[in-house]
Amino acid sequence: MNYPDAWIDYLIYFHTDQDFFECHEVLEEHWKNEGMKGNLWPGLIQIAVALYHQRRGNLNGAKRMITSGIEKLYTEKAALRDLGIELEPFFNVVENRKREIEQHKEFQPFSLPLTSDLFKVCLLKTAKTEADWSIKDIPGENIIHKHRLRDRTSVIEERKKQKLNKKRFN
Repeated sequence: MNYPDAWIDYLIYFHTDQDFFECHEVLEEHWKNEGMKGNLWPGLIQIAVALYHQRRGNLNGAKRMITSGIEKLYTEKAALRDLGIELEPFFNVVENRKREIEQHKEFQPFSLPLTSDLFKVCLLKTAKTEADWSIKDIPGENIIHKHRLRDRTSVIEERKKQKLNKKRFN
């Protein structure tokens, strides 16, 4: 099976570094660049954002994101299966995580249930063994608070530009 590179990158960030911010970044770029329709990529992005929020203690944001992500992904079961996701276990783990967020439980890492074919593709790309695949340690501050630490100059400039354009046309 040929999987999109951004999807493999998402899974690598998800499982090896727990870098949910980068999960969001790589899939959002893929989704926007490819002009894709539907709920698949937005749903997967929202799952990663939910985990990012949960780990940082933003439980309201986590609950909103995981609820919306799950709803979107229920409409994309065939596409999820084509991406190498084991459907029943996948929905079990994300629904369980939603309950944990609602119960204000502390963040714990978990793995997404992948088909053996997809798992092999991920291991090949990372040159990791099965034992190395899922992270055991809590990541550092640079991953937990990544959105605060990145250079946002281009984003701020683009927002200013859009605001000026909007004023000109109003």
